[in-house]
Amino acid sequence: MSHRYPVPSPYGTHHLKRAGEAAYERRFEKVMKFHDPGLAPVHDCGLAWHIHVDGSDAYDRRFKQTFGFYEGLAAVESEDGWHHITESGKDLYATRYAWCGNFQEGRCTVRDRDGSYHHITSAGQEAYPTRWRYAGDFRDGVAVVQREDGRSTHMDADGRLLHGHWFLDLDVFHKGFARARDDDGWMHVDMKGVPIYERRFLMVEPFYNRCARVERHDGALVLIDERGETLQMLRPPRRSEFAALSADMVGYWKTQTISTVVQLGVADALPGSATRVADLCHLKENGAYRLLRAMGELGLVEKQNEVWRLTSRGEFLRKDHPLTLSDAATEYAGRLHDPWLDLPDALRRDSDWSPPKVFEDVAASDVASCAGHHRMLRSYARHDYPSVCRALGLKGTERIIDAGGGLGVLARFIRELHPQVQVTVLERPEVVALGKQTHTDVSWHAASLFESWGLSADAVLLSRILHDWGDEEALQILKRAREALGEGGRVFLVEMLMPEHGFSGALCDLHLLAVTGGKERTVGEYQALLSQAGFHLEEVRNLPALPSVLIARRL
Repeated sequence: MSHRYPVPSPYGTHHLKRAGEAAYERRFEKVMKFHDPGLAPVHDCGLAWHIHVDGSDAYDRRFKQTFGFYEGLAAVESEDGWHHITESGKDLYATRYAWCGNFQEGRCTVRDRDGSYHHITSAGQEAYPTRWRYAGDFRDGVAVVQREDGRSTHMDADGRLLHGHWFLDLDVFHKGFARARDDDGWMHVDMKGVPIYERRFLMVEPFYNRCARVERHDGALVLIDERGETLQMLRPPRRSEFAALSADMVGYWKTQTISTVVQLGVADALPGSATRVADLCHLKENGAYRLLRAMGELGLVEKQNEVWRLTSRGEFLRKDHPLTLSDAATEYAGRLHDPWLDLPDALRRDSDWSPPKVFEDVAASDVASCAGHHRMLRSYARHDYPSVCRALGLKGTERIIDAGGGLGVLARFIRELHPQVQVTVLERPEVVALGKQTHTDVSWHAASLFESWGLSADAVLLSRILHDWGDEEALQILKRAREALGEGGRVFLVEMLMPEHGFSGALCDLHLLAVTGGKERTVGEYQALLSQAGFHLEEVRNLPALPSVLIARRL
C-alpha cells in the first residue's frame, strides 16, 4: 500500500485526500484502505466490491465480502464460498473454500470446508498435498504450520519441513530467530529450531538490534541479549518469590481440603446453603461455611444469594460424575501421599530404600478401597483415551492384548471404534474379577506382566504401564510382549513423554519414583528399551491430550 492513496474517513463512509478533502462524492456503509494497484474494498446495502481512487467501480460483480489486494489478488466471499479475484473482478480459479487469507510471497493460506488448512500458489493451485490444522502466512520463504495435536513447526514454500522440532506455539522468523513456546514457556529458536538459550519466559518479543523485551514468570519485564542474559530491568517482579515458594510448600493444604470435601460428601450435597450442607453432611454450620469458603478459593464452588453451587471444575468431585475425581482425591491424600515421605531415602546414594509394593497393597486392601483405586484409574482413562484409539491406526481386524489394561476402558473404546477387533485385557486376578462384572464385550485373562502370558496377538497395548517400573522391569515386560507377538507384530506404548530439553513432567517423574519406583522417560530412553527388547521404534504420534503413542515393530 502506498501513501499516495486516499485514506478512509473517520466515519469510514468514504476516502479522504491527504489535504483532508473528500476523494469523491459517493458514500458507502463501509470503506477499507486502498492497496496497489489503487483499489479499495467497499460495502453497501449488503453487497461488497472494489472501487478506484476516484470512487468509480472497478468491475460490475458484487460479493458478500471483499478484502484488500495483495500481490494483485484479493480475497472475496461469494454466495458459494471464498476465493480470489483479479483486478478486473474475474475469478483466479473455480475452487471455493471456507475461508481465504491474503497472498504473501506467492502463497496464500486457505481453509477447506472440513476445517483443514493448506497453501495455494498465485496460479490458484495447491502448493503441496499435505493438510494442516492451521497454516500461517509466509515471511522470507517460511510459514508456521500446526498439526492435529496442536504443535507447530516451520515449513518452506514447497511444503518441506525446515527442522524436526515441534512447539506448543510458534512464530515466523525475524532477523534469524523465531519466538517459540514449549511446556516450560517462551523462548527464541534459531533457523534449525534449536533454542538459543536455556531460559524460558512468560512472554517474549522478537529481537530488535540484538536485544529483546521479555516478561519473566514472576512478572518482571527485562531486556535480554541473544544468549538469554539480562541486559536491563524494565519493570520489577510483580510476584514475591518468597511468597510463591511459601505457597508451594503448603500445597498439601489443597490436597487435604479436596479430600475432606469428598470424605464429607459436600460436593454431592450441592447446590444449597451452608445450613443445608451442614445438615446433609452432619457438620457444624460454621464448619460447613469455612469449608465452602475454602472451596471457593480453589475455584470449586461459587456463591450467589446464599446458595453455593459447584463450578465446572468442582463437578468432577461428585461421585456420580462419569469422570469423577472423588476417588483420586482420596488416593492422593492417603495411599499415594505416604510414600512421598520416603523420597529423600529414595534419592540418597547409600540407602537401603526399596520401592513400595503399591500394586500388592491395592490388591490386599478391602474390596471398597481396591475398587476406588481402579475407579480413579478408569476416570483418567476415560478422559485421556478417546483420542488414543484413532492414533493407533488399526486396520480393524487385529487381535490385541491390552496388557495391564485396568478395567478395560481403552479396550472398550477400541471395540466401539473397531467392532471386529478382538481385545483381551491382561490383568491381575482381582482386577479381572472387577472387570468381568461390568464389561462383557472384551475378553479377560488373569496373568502377571512378568511371567509368560499364555496368549498370542497381532499387537500389544502397554498403556501407562512401563512408567510404573524401572528399566530392568520395563525390559522384562517388553520381552513378554515380544513373546506374544509374531514377526512384524506391533507394540503400542501410551505414555507421557519427558522433553529432551526443559522440566515439564519432572514432578510426575518424582511421584512415580516415590510411589512405584518407576520413571517418566524421553523418546530416546523408550527407543533404547525397545531396541534391547527386540523392537524397532517406527513412529511417535503426539496427541492433543497428555499421552503420546509410540509404535514399534517386532524384529
